[in-house]
Amino acid sequence: MQLHRIGIVGYGEVGKIFGAGLHDRQGVSAVGAWDLKFANPELQAAEREHAVQAGLQPHESMRSLCESSDLVISAVTASNTLAVAREAAPWLRPGAMFLDLNSASPSVKQKCAALVDSAGAHYVEAGVMTSVPPYGIRVPMLLGGRKASKLEQALRGWGMDAKTVSDRLGVASAIKMSRSVMIKGLEALVIESYATARAYGVEDHVLPTLQETFPSIDWNRQGAYFFSRVVRHGQRRAEEMRESANTVREAGFEPVMAAAIAAKQQWVADQAAAGAFDGLDEDARWQDYADRLLAARAKT
Repeated sequence: MQLHRIGIVGYGEVGKIFGAGLHDRQGVSAVGAWDLKFANPELQAAEREHAVQAGLQPHESMRSLCESSDLVISAVTASNTLAVAREAAPWLRPGAMFLDLNSASPSVKQKCAALVDSAGAHYVEAGVMTSVPPYGIRVPMLLGGRKASKLEQALRGWGMDAKTVSDRLGVASAIKMSRSVMIKGLEALVIESYATARAYGVEDHVLPTLQETFPSIDWNRQGAYFFSRVVRHGQRRAEEMRESANTVREAGFEPVMAAAIAAKQQWVADQAAAGAFDGLDEDARWQDYADRLLAARAKT
């Protein structure tokens, strides 16, 4: 499979990591990027310059990116998954591959595949199974779709940790979404539990009991990590959890927990957008995050 030219849709955290990691891979002649920020007068200069410095070509439009790419990687927020596939499909090159990294439900991925495949390109879904930054392009991901195994060979040739789990669309996403209920749920539980314990001044009693029950986890350190990730990426996480709720609903269950997790993630994202955590260092303690939530509560 000849995939010399790569195009990335979405130049956020994941898009930037994948762009920087792929542009110097063997056989890759060019990596381009397109993001709505490239057309935003307030953001375009800085974002385009960042892309150029990373060795990428910033494109003027979705059409330009797709017409120039053998492999298009969609790395946007969950709520934009279908919109990107719909916009990209008419401009994809015949035989091009479309790799969808987004955290969306199986039914959304199937709708995206129908759009891409009907245009003469090939859709492959990916379930990214953990946070991207620590791993870069080597983040573990599961692939699904009729062309998944062929794309896997190319990705692994670039040093990526990709594994095909099914030729049926929706399987990889179902795995990802089911896992998200647990992982994002733990984040939401920790934030709610720790902030409540902090409000009552009982955290020195609560955390030791967690440590005793689950001794392999450093609950102070893990708590700080959970708080920091939700504060920085709560909006994206909330969108992902709404897709997880859809996945649960599609399975025939009421998504009681997934919906509640989405609401908690969204609440923290809203607090962050309102400036509640401004000035906190990335290595802040969980207590520092909780204190900001308590201070925000006191103002309402």
